[in-house]
Amino acid sequence: MERVVGKEAYDKSRTEEDRLLLLMKTGDREAFRRLYELTAKGIYSYALSILKHPQDAEEVMQDTYLTAWNQVKRYESEGKPMAWLLTIARNLCYMRLRKQKEHPYISYEDLESEEPGELCSNIELAPEKQMLLDALAVLGEDERNIVLLHDAGNMKHREIAEYLGLPLSTVLSKYRRALKRLQKLLEGEIMPDCTYF
Repeated sequence: MERVVGKEAYDKSRTEEDRLLLLMKTGDREAFRRLYELTAKGIYSYALSILKHPQDAEEVMQDTYLTAWNQVKRYESEGKPMAWLLTIARNLCYMRLRKQKEHPYISYEDLESEEPGELCSNIELAPEKQMLLDALAVLGEDERNIVLLHDAGNMKHREIAEYLGLPLSTVLSKYRRALKRLQKLLEGEIMPDCTYF
């Protein structure tokens, strides 16, 4: 079986991510590193869109790659490697949300927002991160997910539609609507919401 995997991994008709996952089945750590480089930003963005807290999203992203490495033998090459990784990330996000619901905790950000006379926590954020949070805050949840999956996750609209269970036309219209809202934000026609997601 390993020989077949090796041949499939060099099939140029497959996406690079698909080939890397197939190489990971043979224990190729360099393929794992390269897959991480290609997809980490998309996985993190997707987790952040669900969890709303950067530290939680970072932890889920790391857990996603650990799970992918440990479960790569289960990966079935169907030309949708990013969907496989995002499914792992989504499941880990929902598991974390369920645990938080059962055992709520107060995050540092929550404590900060309760203190009177506090300086705006936005000052602490890097300008680029703040701009991204402002931009994402003007989008609805579906629009935010579609933009993140397409632009950060490098998924095609068709893949996003299949992954989210939406018609392709809906994904395309929500994506266009999201881009128009982001353009209005950049042009100063609308103001960002300071409550993130």
